[in-house]
Amino acid sequence: MSPSGNKIKVLIIDDSALVRRVMADILSADSMIEVVGTAPDAQIATRQIRKLEPDVLTLDIMMPGMDGLEYLERLMKSHPMPVVMVSALTQKGAPDALRALELGAIEVIGKPHTTVREGMEEISISIVDAVKAAAQAKLKKVGDLFLKSPEKYTADAIIPKNPPRHLGGHAIDPLIAIGASTGGTEAILAVLSKLPVSMPGIVVVQHMPGSFTKSFAERLDRNSKLTVVEATNGEAVKAGKVYLAPGEQHMLVESLNRGYRIRLNDGPLVCRHRPSVDVLFRSVAQEARHHALGVILTGMGDDGAQGMLEMRETGAFNVAQDESSCVVYGMPKVALAKGGVDQVLNLEDISELLVQKTH
Repeated sequence: MSPSGNKIKVLIIDDSALVRRVMADILSADSMIEVVGTAPDAQIATRQIRKLEPDVLTLDIMMPGMDGLEYLERLMKSHPMPVVMVSALTQKGAPDALRALELGAIEVIGKPHTTVREGMEEISISIVDAVKAAAQAKLKKVGDLFLKSPEKYTADAIIPKNPPRHLGGHAIDPLIAIGASTGGTEAILAVLSKLPVSMPGIVVVQHMPGSFTKSFAERLDRNSKLTVVEATNGEAVKAGKVYLAPGEQHMLVESLNRGYRIRLNDGPLVCRHRPSVDVLFRSVAQEARHHALGVILTGMGDDGAQGMLEMRETGAFNVAQDESSCVVYGMPKVALAKGGVDQVLNLEDISELLVQKTH
């Protein structure tokens, strides 16, 4: 719901009449959302915003006249409000998606390359969830407005909770595991940019479309002393390096001598996501135990809460981002309520803690 407790009012901005119609059908099917209008370009959108006062905008990047990025930048300066970008960006265009997040978009949803109606319906869950997250993101305090998403699968679908006994023993190298969703691209950048090259290996799950993760890893790499890469299956986890889970694949760690290696898995969505933070955290709990540090950052939903609890139960030290610095205080809130968090910190202090705990 919106801050007033009413339905979330959405304005759809897209130059394609078919996309506007399909988007309206998808969003209107959810009882918590009301599509109050549509617009084919920035000029009409501005008039509609004044007239309809929507809670959330969905905005295409490629539009005639003023493109979506330019409009987003102007909007955030003159009339800031929650925006979900819905774009046909490919891998080549992914930097534009990251730019949208930098400018203040809450989420970026990639339009499919199949026929419009069939393709949009396939990503309808992502679109609806993004709009709900955006509606929360402008709240100073989420409180009871936190929206839980129905769960389809748990981490059990990917990795058993009670694995067979390790014949070769567990790894003993330190390991840092980070999970994030809505607002996480900037939060992860804030954490990693302050870390020295002497850090242990770091594994990261950020809920993000598959076409964006490589560019996001490259952006993190440019702005960090650490080496940041999009993870590949089977590679060893090394100190001074960060491994970002590829979009559309779960990422796990498994023991390799004293350390770890990456294992990717394209199994079903867990907590409505692939990659899932719960999947990563469970594998870290099993393989790294008390040698691990867990971090859960801003995001909607409860992905990561169960896995973080399992990490704490096996001896890991876990930290959650505090409410005041979160874009959406969902995932950290649930992890804290579930009992998996040792310390709650402002985003600015998390990096300092990680350095203290590993040096």
